[in-house]
Amino acid sequence: MRPLDPLPSIKLKLGVLIVAAVGVTVVLIFAGFRAGLALWLTVPAAFALGLAMVQFLARGMTSPLRDMAAAATAMAKGDYGRRVQATSNDEVGRLALAFNAMAAELAEVDRMRRDLVANVSHELRTPISALQAGLENMVDGVEPADPDTLRTMLQQVERLGRLVAQLLDLSRLESGAVPLQTRPFDIAGVLDQAVTEARLHSPATTIDVTVEPGLSPVLGDPERIHQVIANLVDNAVRHTPPHGTVRLLARTATSQRVSIEVVDDGPGIPAEERTRVFERFYRADAARTRTAADGGSGLGLAIAKWIVDLHDGEIRAEDANGETPAASGCRMVVVLPAATPSGGAR
Repeated sequence: MRPLDPLPSIKLKLGVLIVAAVGVTVVLIFAGFRAGLALWLTVPAAFALGLAMVQFLARGMTSPLRDMAAAATAMAKGDYGRRVQATSNDEVGRLALAFNAMAAELAEVDRMRRDLVANVSHELRTPISALQAGLENMVDGVEPADPDTLRTMLQQVERLGRLVAQLLDLSRLESGAVPLQTRPFDIAGVLDQAVTEARLHSPATTIDVTVEPGLSPVLGDPERIHQVIANLVDNAVRHTPPHGTVRLLARTATSQRVSIEVVDDGPGIPAEERTRVFERFYRADAARTRTAADGGSGLGLAIAKWIVDLHDGEIRAEDANGETPAASGCRMVVVLPAATPSGGAR
């Protein structure tokens, strides 16, 4: 039982404690005087009862502080599962709630750190193992150093390079070390450049681009937006069946927003995974990738989301037909701020 928990202020609680202790002491001394008891008996008894009253009323006022001290000591040793019981409505109670929220965030950060280390180790180990096996076979004479073998090894080196570049890019974005060179620009040029690059790597895939006539310029960093579009187009091409079609559509979303959509003919993304695909190293169902060699690093969409968020935009995954139930194909939608004719945001 904590009788002072409903009080909203620590100062009010201290005032109640002082009044209660003084009141009980005075009443007992006065009662002892009226009863003819000696002061050397009445005063100690009154003080003892006053202290007991303070102990009773003050229950719970300092226990969260002691719990926080113990939890902080445990966190310093790596235990982020400790929480503080917060039952009061005063400043200490609010501090306990804030402490619990901080502890939960630290636990999540620690989990993400451990996942990042494990995922990076796994992603690096795969191409390194393939390179090592290929080199050992050539050194031992098991396989000749023919163009096909060297081309495969080059692909693994390129995969390593992409992963390292993406990790550095994500680190810079998270630390805010990548300033945006924001200006109005024509989104059609960015789409054409991304499509041209994608066609070089996948000439068998048809890529259609449709830009709404009279579309407003986008306000943002064209290099970074190109990075987002190129990543989405690359994903769409990888997940589209051979000789399939990828469609790009740029149109007006609202009077202040421009929408860019990248639609593929792949198996789609389950509804329960559409928000998680933007997490670092997260991959949707294996059906989204045609072969193991086509698998990405799981960082591209995370980087894309960081860039879009920096532009105060929105990125989301939908079905190809825009409906909620799972369907064939995936539609990635990027919504960015439009620019006024004078160059500012609407």
